[in-house]
Amino acid sequence: MLRIAHHAAYIHPLREGHRFPMLKYELIPAQLLHEGVVSSANFFAPELAQHADVLLAHDGHYVQALLDLTLDARMVRRIGFPLSKELIDREFYLAEGTIRSSVYALEYGVAFNTAGGTHHAGRDFGEGFCLLNDQAVAAAYLVDRKLAERILIVDLDVHQGNGTAHIFTGNQQIFTFSMHGEKNFPFIKEQSDLDVPLDDGLDDNAYLTLLDQHLAPVFDRVRPDFVFYQAGVDVLATDKLGKLKLSEEGCRLRDERVFQICRRRGIPVQVSMGGGYSTHIKDIVNAHVNTFKAAIQIFDL
Repeated sequence: MLRIAHHAAYIHPLREGHRFPMLKYELIPAQLLHEGVVSSANFFAPELAQHADVLLAHDGHYVQALLDLTLDARMVRRIGFPLSKELIDREFYLAEGTIRSSVYALEYGVAFNTAGGTHHAGRDFGEGFCLLNDQAVAAAYLVDRKLAERILIVDLDVHQGNGTAHIFTGNQQIFTFSMHGEKNFPFIKEQSDLDVPLDDGLDDNAYLTLLDQHLAPVFDRVRPDFVFYQAGVDVLATDKLGKLKLSEEGCRLRDERVFQICRRRGIPVQVSMGGGYSTHIKDIVNAHVNTFKAAIQIFDL
């Protein structure tokens, strides 16, 4: 059974300029239901993540400053959102949604968070609309609970997973793989265990060729028993921030490659949706919905 984390608390009041990119978190579940891809029984509502679980990936002083709303103004600007209790709660819901969906993935092979992919949050900083790193928290949780021994984080968002790399630098159990725009945000990058920088303007064929060159070898190298997949759709040609030229079909084929290798090798995978900033919201939602469809088909759910 496909299990999908979704919670009304993902949506919170923001300045009008930030409202549009958040709208997809309402529309993805609605579109999945509208197309009959899933039913309401597939969704679950996470609670707030436990403080101790968040501290497996994040610095205690940083987390406390979030909870107390006392981050300095410079860090707030770096994050890009005005701080509020609702915003902090949202991040704790996201983290718990990814923790729980990762546990469901152990049972069913694949599970989703309709939001998440907050990969710019490092151990002691937030950045780029990310305050807590949901997949990093969940990866650390699985290792801490001895539910996984070797984890591979596959980050195919157009932006480098700098926060994830920062959190797991030197970690021998969690391997970070990021394939991202070389000249795109963040402009000062961290070092992942494997970084594949991409030129602007890459099309489907060039992108998928590079992915094929690296995906199986990194699985062979790491031999993971669990995978986290950051499935940002800001690789689309329609994306305002992405600078790549993938079609919707190219994005779907990207997702298929990740799911196919996990299924063939019997490795459970948790998926968080990551970025997407196309001019038309339908392009974002359709590409995300295709990720769900690919997983359902490949995992026979």
